[in-house]
Amino acid sequence: MLTDIITPQAACFADGVQTVLRGHENRSRRVMLLQGNLVQNARSESRGVSARVAKNGAYGFASTALYTAEDARAVLRAATDNAVFLAHRAAVPGVVYPALSPASIPPCRPIVDCDQKRIIDLCRRVDDHLAKTYPNLISRRVIYTEDSQDKIICASDAASGHVTYPRCYLYVFLTAESTDGAPVELFRAFGGCGSFEDHFADETVYYEAIDALYQHLMAKREGVYAEAGEKTVILGGMMGGMLAHEAVGHTVEADLVQGGSVAGPMLHKRVASDLVTLVDFAHTAFGAPTPLPVYLDDEGTPASDAVLIENGILTGYMNSRQSAARYGVAPAGNARAWLYNDEPLIRMRNTCILPGKSKLEDMIASIDDGYYLIDSSNGQADLTGEFMFGVSLGYEIKRGKLGRALLDTTVSGVAFDMLRTVDMVSDNITWSSSGFCGKKQPMPVGMGGPEMRCRILIGGR
Repeated sequence: MLTDIITPQAACFADGVQTVLRGHENRSRRVMLLQGNLVQNARSESRGVSARVAKNGAYGFASTALYTAEDARAVLRAATDNAVFLAHRAAVPGVVYPALSPASIPPCRPIVDCDQKRIIDLCRRVDDHLAKTYPNLISRRVIYTEDSQDKIICASDAASGHVTYPRCYLYVFLTAESTDGAPVELFRAFGGCGSFEDHFADETVYYEAIDALYQHLMAKREGVYAEAGEKTVILGGMMGGMLAHEAVGHTVEADLVQGGSVAGPMLHKRVASDLVTLVDFAHTAFGAPTPLPVYLDDEGTPASDAVLIENGILTGYMNSRQSAARYGVAPAGNARAWLYNDEPLIRMRNTCILPGKSKLEDMIASIDDGYYLIDSSNGQADLTGEFMFGVSLGYEIKRGKLGRALLDTTVSGVAFDMLRTVDMVSDNITWSSSGFCGKKQPMPVGMGGPEMRCRILIGGR
């Protein structure tokens, strides 16, 4: 955990400028076993200080990989000099964001540095279980990943605090041979926010879920190709979460709106059916902590929820303090940086489509000929909202019942067009939080959603 050399430097903040000084440490761990062989065993750490200073809407930024009080003061002076210089050279003043009231930030979660040997031993035990229980696999991988961010934020005109973001996951990849001799693969990640002991003190609690993954894989071995074309489908919660993040979320980040995203001219207009409400949650959702809680962003903004689509109407964007001032709204704490030498960017936190009232079994029964698409292997989208996602796990729906498993396929479309076809939304939520968003800098994010019945273009063989 970081020692606080940051807060005392507030006495050095210059008058007439808006200042955020940030101490920042990242740690990562990664272990991989392939067929029982240790093929990766890595640890990394980085630490430093950065300062971001604004004068008349012009920003100065500076950072150093050293972490002492003297270095913090040097970075602060450099960023202030940069801001003053840029403000003097600007033809017109930039947008100045208003001061924010200080807020009470909950105590930070401790970051516990687990011994690397315990991580390797965990992976070996899980791999031994796979080898003994599923001898007909042609390949298996067990991967442990852990990353954390530890930040001390001191702001001149906003909130200050010490925040941490630890998370860890165990990935299980299973590969079998299909009936035509081609490999088929499925994987699942276990874990979440917190440290090793929070999730992996007893790995056997995950064995039932691993067995369910194996049963899906056995069904996929005998899978069929989807029939290409526009189909009525049920998107599983994981698929809905990826859609919410990739195809919708990025189009409503204010910096990308200013760059020309499709959401720019759609504010306060219909972009989805009445059944669709999309929220970027900060730290609490549905009465429980979000997968990756955020209480304070890297500009000193206390985090709150950002409602993006409400009952099908695009109601707002995700903002930094500067873009919030531009649009005349309150910032919600979406400005985050990955490393100490990164400037904060507008980022998602826990983006989720809200549940509806339908039961999954009723949704399946309502479809005569379609598909239930459960999980995605990858996805991409652009600022037009056009997307293409890989489907790694899915089933036919024939006459209201689940049929054969699907081999890998894709779905594509334009997000806002597809969301207008949503006519049933399930009453449960599936969250995913193991991935990174890759917008210029990596960033841990959560995403989730209910099952949704809609029309979508699906690929075939």
